[in-house]
Amino acid sequence: MSRQPGEPQQLDAVVSGERRGAGAPQEEMPRVVLTRRRAIGFALFVATIIAFFYFVLPKLTNVGSTVHRIAAGDSWWIAIGVVLELLSFAGYVVLFRTVFVRDDSRIGWSESYEITMAGLAATRLFAAAGAGGVALTAWALRRSGMERRLVACRMVAFLVLLYVVYAGSLVIDGIGLGSGLFPGGGSFAITIVPAIVASLLFAAAIAVATLPGDIERRLAGRAASSGRRAHWLAHAATVPALAASGVRTAISLVRSREPGLLGALAWWGFDIGVLWAMFHAFGSAPPFTVIWMAYFIGTLGNLLPLPGGLGGVEGGMIGAFAAFNVDINLAVLAVISYRAISFWLPTLPGAIAYLQLRRKVAQWREEEDDAPTPAGREEALPAAGAVTAR
Repeated sequence: MSRQPGEPQQLDAVVSGERRGAGAPQEEMPRVVLTRRRAIGFALFVATIIAFFYFVLPKLTNVGSTVHRIAAGDSWWIAIGVVLELLSFAGYVVLFRTVFVRDDSRIGWSESYEITMAGLAATRLFAAAGAGGVALTAWALRRSGMERRLVACRMVAFLVLLYVVYAGSLVIDGIGLGSGLFPGGGSFAITIVPAIVASLLFAAAIAVATLPGDIERRLAGRAASSGRRAHWLAHAATVPALAASGVRTAISLVRSREPGLLGALAWWGFDIGVLWAMFHAFGSAPPFTVIWMAYFIGTLGNLLPLPGGLGGVEGGMIGAFAAFNVDINLAVLAVISYRAISFWLPTLPGAIAYLQLRRKVAQWREEEDDAPTPAGREEALPAAGAVTAR
């Protein structure tokens, strides 16, 4: 697997013992233990959210029977929305391969689909701002033979490439709407303030990218003289180094003009297109710049400790459209229909991909177990398998 410019030299060395054969400890697939209490709690949570949007929200907003008009939406526009969401998923797979899959990787197109769809399903179903999807993706990459630090570096690069589009949208659209350059208007708080916050995030990313290449060695040296805290500080020292390496890897990919990076634009752009299509399915859409801004403000609801941001995203988007003086009846219909497609569409395929991924990893393990051990390394394997990064 080739190294991207900006990645630490030591990242290509496999030190975690992940491809050591039968003697190596096997890392279990990330999963949530589904107890009866947890299943009942999740079911009640989903029922509460549905009840709120279908019965409580209409009364609070004087929408009346608006939500029940969903079944009367234009089926052609709804079908267009489904196609756009599929294209969004395709963009995600392409970006994944651009960042993670190189040279002799055992991850083909089918494995890329399984990893990304299983990760998306985990992101949709579990809380913690998508951490479940990140953990599942990282696990699959490590089991494919990629070293832990290299996975961490490229995971940072992947997230940077995704969210630079997010932050860039807030800056461009926020300034455009706030200054009157784009149609749609909007107050200072909902246009310029998000643009300022996104600009600060850009500044932070640039600052991380300028950290010296030996920052980990420097911090580890200081940690060594910290007594009982040395162990914890030594581990913490890897964080800025990996973050800087990941940001520089993302920058190098952009500079190399990798065509697969368009997958990041496809992931966000086609998903916004679904929301745009849902407005057309039930009436006249507001200016696209308003949909663009309200979409990104609303998706901040994913940061709430809710499964897939369920409830938080809907409320955020509807509130944002209300701030832009979009008809609340139409906004409720469009947002709920959009979430019905974007949230639930990947769930069943993602669950199937999860099971397929488990079988694929089991196959990889069998291949590793059956692989002949290189001569002269039999006695070294147990010790090597015990070494772990971070």
